[in-house]
Amino acid sequence: MALVGVALLGLSLIGAIYWQARADDSSPVDAIIVLGTAQYDGRPSPALKARLDTVLDAWNDGLARYVVVTGGKQEGDRFTEAEASRNYLVENGVPESAILMESSGRSSWQSMLGAADVLAPIGAKRVLIVSDGFHLFRLKLMAEELGLEPSALAATGGPIRQNSANEFNYVLREAAATVAFVLDRGI
Repeated sequence: MALVGVALLGLSLIGAIYWQARADDSSPVDAIIVLGTAQYDGRPSPALKARLDTVLDAWNDGLARYVVVTGGKQEGDRFTEAEASRNYLVENGVPESAILMESSGRSSWQSMLGAADVLAPIGAKRVLIVSDGFHLFRLKLMAEELGLEPSALAATGGPIRQNSANEFNYVLREAAATVAFVLDRGI
């Protein structure tokens, strides 16, 4: 019986991750947080570019006054993910003064923690999180844990296509990461 309960919880979590990946609960917020991912010598990878293009759409729709770019760098890199993101957004019309930097995070939790830290001095609580769809459920849990009021918007046009085997693999990984986060934080 316990095994059935665990299986149902697991399937429910997978369903919640899929649902969040396809939901657009964007609305006016204080700031947009975009999670970093690979960059190549200052140029966004296809996945990062898709996230940034989604941010640009939200920015151009007037959903926020600030954008928080996140992500550190790998050993040997000249640029952080946050720097590559900032440069791309500035080149595409976002004023540099509207961009807040979290440039040391090397994990989703570190990036969200750093984003909350840079938002605190301006009193920003309502945030729109932009990342790959499969990533949003856990990011919203993290934001809530940090006292933020999150909504989310999935990046489109990236290399991980909806309903693909690749997406399913990422969803399974996210389900495991979500369970680990919840257990670690005692939520």
